[in-house]
Amino acid sequence: MKRLAIIVPCYNEQEVLVNTTGQLIAALERLRNEKMIEEGRIVYVDDGSRDRTWELIEEQAIASPLVMGIKLAHNAGHQHALWAGMERSVAWADAMITIDADLQDDVSAIFQMVQLFDKGIDIVFGVRKAREVDTFFKRATAQGFYRLFQKMGGEVVYNHADFRLMSKRATRSLLLYPERNLFLRGLVCTLGYPVANVYYDRKPRLMGKSKYPLRKMLSFAIEGITSFSIRPLLFISYIGLFCIVVSILAIVYGLFSYTSGRSIPGWASLMVSMWFIGGAILLACGVIGEYVGKIYIEVKRRPRYLVERETGSTPSSGEIVENR
Repeated sequence: MKRLAIIVPCYNEQEVLVNTTGQLIAALERLRNEKMIEEGRIVYVDDGSRDRTWELIEEQAIASPLVMGIKLAHNAGHQHALWAGMERSVAWADAMITIDADLQDDVSAIFQMVQLFDKGIDIVFGVRKAREVDTFFKRATAQGFYRLFQKMGGEVVYNHADFRLMSKRATRSLLLYPERNLFLRGLVCTLGYPVANVYYDRKPRLMGKSKYPLRKMLSFAIEGITSFSIRPLLFISYIGLFCIVVSILAIVYGLFSYTSGRSIPGWASLMVSMWFIGGAILLACGVIGEYVGKIYIEVKRRPRYLVERETGSTPSSGEIVENR
């Protein structure tokens, strides 16, 4: 491989950024010393941070020719920040690796990824082998999401986040996808190029706070499922059928009780029916609304992100290297 870009989305990462840069530069230098790559770049994408993240990126870009930065004009979201990094790097790099700034994903797995790329693999997924550093709740909800996503008809690599290597041709193919509602770990699985997995142990976060609290995790899960499956819409029919069955059973029970001489308060059955049917209708409206909202966002065709400024040696300005 000639050129490797490591794309790192950042949002309020001032506590970890210096350490992250040191580890990634060391990884690039080792790859170069071992003749696995000729050139490498760290591409930081500042996703609208409110702390000193961009200031630190600028300082490190001045200090090292291996570091460059892209500052988005607003908080576009983690997936769009990754997209921005790939769009800016694909002309220059033969392969791109995406990794989060906290480096809970093991940097040493990068070497195995590059080795697999050299063997002809276009997409190498980093898969978490152990997640003891995560809470039981986070592990349980993550497992539940992966299973639900697959039940809904989506394809995703179990225990894979967004730590992966992609070749130039795989990245270019991914960038052809026009949708604005991005769920990259699902989209990448639809490309069809040769894939492999690299397994690693997830590390504890050294400094700073997780940028994915429960609210964001739930939002991300809903985004992923509704971006890849229409089965939730079909469930509305199942809910309607279930309501009809329950109503018929209630009628049968009422008739049986009446013929048996037992009295049932009239308001009880009425209230239960109203609450049940009302809840089913609201649930159905919510599911439909989620899909209508996605259509609304897509048809507006607004840009995924806007770049405010860039710093460092920009890969997109380099010579375009045609490769796999």
